[in-house]
Amino acid sequence: MGSELDNDQGSDVRELRVERPANNLLRALRAEDLSLLMPCVKPWFAEAGTVLYEPGDSVHTVYFPCGPSLVSYVVMLEDGRGVETALVGREGALGGIVSQGRLPAYARGLVQFPGPFYRMESRELEEAKTQSPTLRHLFARYADCLLAQVFQSVACNATHTIEQRVAKWLVAALDRTGDHDVPLTQEQLASMLGVGRSYISRVVQGMKSRGVLETRRGGVRVRDKDELQRLSCGCNAAVRSHFNELLQGVYPTEEESTVLKLGSVAAPGSRMPG
Repeated sequence: MGSELDNDQGSDVRELRVERPANNLLRALRAEDLSLLMPCVKPWFAEAGTVLYEPGDSVHTVYFPCGPSLVSYVVMLEDGRGVETALVGREGALGGIVSQGRLPAYARGLVQFPGPFYRMESRELEEAKTQSPTLRHLFARYADCLLAQVFQSVACNATHTIEQRVAKWLVAALDRTGDHDVPLTQEQLASMLGVGRSYISRVVQGMKSRGVLETRRGGVRVRDKDELQRLSCGCNAAVRSHFNELLQGVYPTEEESTVLKLGSVAAPGSRMPG
């Protein structure tokens, strides 16, 4: 479970800065709008597997992933399975960004990659939005970008192969983190993509035999991102293009992610056991 920030937590949380927020959406705000929010936000750290919301929960808190943190929106099905519909990193936020008041969550918010966050009370965000039309408009544009990602995910799931979808997910994770070690088991990936474990196993073994991936305890390591990109569909590029049209500079670049990884105090692969 996630925990409140204390003096014993890592420097990746303590180094969150007001002047240059580690969340790209906050960084895109005008200085005047950022000054409305930053007195209300608090640094926080979440481990992988932390659930931010369950379906039906009243959304009292807004989360801004920072650095390498990644969160999935997971729709829960009647048989208990959960299928991912969107992946959110430091380009975005979760919870009540556009809606007025405390509406119930529709999907589970699940932390996939651990790391730092900013968080604030939903009511404080609503108060800030009443003071600034530009703040409201920026978050409305972000909501459109998130909806575009969900639309693209529906089309991708309906038309693209499992290999393309696996490659797409891994490339999306690398784009946001800069880390070639992906701490996600084949069983977890199968669950998120809504396919059988055996299908994922065959895809991963095929990529492994071609030198694209290597399997490790608790996850996989990407050895050839260029080939992984070639195996992927064009869905990531479509989402990135829409972000750039509406929120230029907010979607993470590979260069930015590489700098993030190189500047981390963590050793390569430290997010995977063993």
